[in-house]
Amino acid sequence: MNNESLTPNKDTLPDYPIEIEFPDITPYEKGNSGIPYLYTFDSGAAGPHVMINSIIHGNEVCGAIVVKELIDMGLTPRQGKLTLAFSNVAAYLTFDPQNPDKSRFVDQDMNRVWTKAIIEDLTKDSSELRRAREMRPVIDEVDFLLDLHSMHEKCSPLCVCGPLDKGLELAKQQASPAWVIRDEGHPEGCRLRDYADFGDSSSDKNALLVECGQHWESSAVTVARDVTARFLVLHGVIEQDDLPSYWFQPLEPTMNIVKVTEPVVATSMDFRFADQYTGLETFSEAGNVIAWSDGLPVKTPYANCVLVMPSIRQLRPGVTVVRLGELCI
Repeated sequence: MNNESLTPNKDTLPDYPIEIEFPDITPYEKGNSGIPYLYTFDSGAAGPHVMINSIIHGNEVCGAIVVKELIDMGLTPRQGKLTLAFSNVAAYLTFDPQNPDKSRFVDQDMNRVWTKAIIEDLTKDSSELRRAREMRPVIDEVDFLLDLHSMHEKCSPLCVCGPLDKGLELAKQQASPAWVIRDEGHPEGCRLRDYADFGDSSSDKNALLVECGQHWESSAVTVARDVTARFLVLHGVIEQDDLPSYWFQPLEPTMNIVKVTEPVVATSMDFRFADQYTGLETFSEAGNVIAWSDGLPVKTPYANCVLVMPSIRQLRPGVTVVRLGELCI
């Protein structure tokens, strides 16, 4: 039997229902900081500058809902500064429920541009680069960043902490979500989570990226509220009673740490998974065929191999279609 008869393609992917209404964020265009769609609140008391960021990808609505709710309730920090941001607004405003994946970005993935060299290279231009340059002065001042995301496929929430010990320690302190992914990022470009001092082991600045669930499932909003609330309390920006009690969800009894060892990057459009994977599938033995790339099998390289965010919805040459991680037992 040939692999063509075994492997699903993009036409067979699940069609997830859109359970969440995309709120109108245009009333927030002015912001309060001189930067559109960005708000900074200063307590006047000493403390860290904490940022909650949303919609770096325009179709990841759960973060936008949470940031909007925080602004609407007039939440202000008890110490330090709090920044609330809608990032890739241009992409968000193109959302079409008939083609919901298309609004991920306008010109390029905004979560692959975060190096000083790229941002400062004015010979390069895109909608996403212009927005990154606009937001950068504030981001350079932030001590602790929570970047709210969601996923193409229906999967348990993930906390992405980067490769450094300080990121893993912060994820453990955060304690939610229960699955923590320790990784080097993507070959395609640098994420905001890894930008500048966030990705420098000698700096106390730190960041987490949380994948709250599938893009349009209502539970992703529940997760986004929970992780945001815990992040703000952890850094002393607020006290628990400053937010509605339903924002805080029960913690899972155990945490699972996965160390990503390698990405699987598509070299052409000829890439197919061996099954309908959605994420966190764990293979107890090495050598399992999980995909075919240009007709060649892709196998699990070791025991207890975990598939991290497998998806071909954005398939094109150079895109990471899955990352392989070792479950730390």
